[in-house]
Amino acid sequence: MAYTSWLECVRGCGRRYSIYDIAYRCEDCGGLLDVVHDVDALRDRSAAVWKQLFEKRTHTNEWPYGSGVWGKKEWVCPQVDNENVVSMYEGHSNCFWAERLGKEIGVADLWVKLCGNSHTGSFKDLGMTVLVSVVKQMRTDHKPIRAVVCASTGDTSAALAAYAAAADIPAVVLLPKGKVSTAQLIQPIANNALVLALDTDFDGCMRIVQQIATDPTLYLANSMNPLRMEGQKTVAIEIVQQFDWQVPDWIVIPVGNLGNVSALGKGFLLMKALGLIDKLPRIACAQAARANPLYLSYQTGFQAYHPVQAQKTLASAIQIGDPVSYERAVKTLEAFDGIVEQATEDELADAAARADRTGMYCCPHTGVALAVLFKLIDRGEIRPDDRVVVISTAHGLKFTDFKVKYHDRALADVVARHANPPVELPADYDAVQKAIDARYA
Repeated sequence: MAYTSWLECVRGCGRRYSIYDIAYRCEDCGGLLDVVHDVDALRDRSAAVWKQLFEKRTHTNEWPYGSGVWGKKEWVCPQVDNENVVSMYEGHSNCFWAERLGKEIGVADLWVKLCGNSHTGSFKDLGMTVLVSVVKQMRTDHKPIRAVVCASTGDTSAALAAYAAAADIPAVVLLPKGKVSTAQLIQPIANNALVLALDTDFDGCMRIVQQIATDPTLYLANSMNPLRMEGQKTVAIEIVQQFDWQVPDWIVIPVGNLGNVSALGKGFLLMKALGLIDKLPRIACAQAARANPLYLSYQTGFQAYHPVQAQKTLASAIQIGDPVSYERAVKTLEAFDGIVEQATEDELADAAARADRTGMYCCPHTGVALAVLFKLIDRGEIRPDDRVVVISTAHGLKFTDFKVKYHDRALADVVARHANPPVELPADYDAVQKAIDARYA
C-alpha cells in the first residue's frame, strides 16, 4: 500500500495542497493548514503490526528508521525519499520517573518526558527534521528555494540552523535582540546561519518573517508551517510506547506559539484512529502569566480571543502574545477535555528549583508546567492515583543564567526559597568539617 499525506485547511473548507506546495494558509478562507494522512491506507496494517514495527525500529540503526521520528515515517512524512531525510537520530528521549518529587506533591506516578535530551537541546529538533527533509526533497526536485527562514525565541533557531547546516541549506534567523539566552544565541551563529537580531519582541519578528516568506524562494520554518508538527507529534507516540502502549491520565505541557500542544493532540488522535489506543489523556496547557493569551481565552470558554503584549518572563521561549497556532490549539483542547492554567515568575522559578532538588535540571518552561501541575494537584483536578506526564521542552543547560541568578537571589519578583549558593571558606580542615556538620547534623 502506498501511503500519502497532504495539506488541508483546518477550518474544514476542503481546500487541499501538496506537502511540496509553498502554502501556509488556505487561499480560500485564510485558515491555517494541517498535514492530513490517508488513514484508510494506514489501516492496511493492524494495530498489533504497527506496534511491532515501531518496537523493532526503536532498537535499530537502520537509516532512517533509528530516529524516533523517522521510525514512524509512514505516519509522519511517507513521500520523502530516504536519501533526502535529514536526521540526527532525534527522539527516543527518556521518560524520567520523578519518584521523589511525586511523593512530595502527592502523585506517585509522575513522569517527565525529557524532550530537551536532543541534538540541539530542545523538542524543536523533532519538527525540524521533517521540515528540512521536505525542503531537501524540494531542492532535489529543482524547486528554487534559496533559504529556510524563521523567527525564534531561541530553540527554533537552534534546531533550524543545525539541520539546515547538515543538509547544506542556507538558514536565516530573526531573533528579538537581547531577549534570548547566550546559550541559545550562539547555536545558530555556530551553525553558520544568518542571524538577524531585531529591536522588537518575538511577535514583531514573527510579523516580519511572514512578510519575508511571501517570497517563495524563502521557505518558512515556524510552526505556522504544519510540517513541524508532524515530527513533534511523535512525542505522544513515544510516551505511549514507553508505557507499553498504555495512555497516561494527564499530559501537562508548557505552551507559547501553541504548535506543540496541537502536535501532541495529532499524535494521540492518530493512534486512536488506528486502534493502538482506546482512550485519550486530558491535556493541561501551562502558560507564563506574563504571556497568557490562551489562558485568557480559556477563561471565556474560548468565546473570545485577544492577543496580548507579552511581558518579559523567565520562560523566554514562550514569551509570545499572539500565538500562530491558536485555532489548532483550541481544537485540540476541546477534543481532549483540556484546561489552561498560568504560572507567575515566582511560581515557575520555585517549581524549577524544587524539581532540581530531586535530581532534575529544569528549564524555566518546564518550571511553568510543574507550577501548573502543583496547582492542579492542590485543586484536586489531578488525583493522587493519576499517571501524569510533564513535557520538558528544553535542556536546563541552555538557561544557566536563570539558574545562577536564582541561587544568587538576583531574580526580580522571585523569592528564592531553595537558593543553595556555594559556601566560601578558607582552606582549613576544621572550617570544612564545621560546614558539613552544620548542613548535615
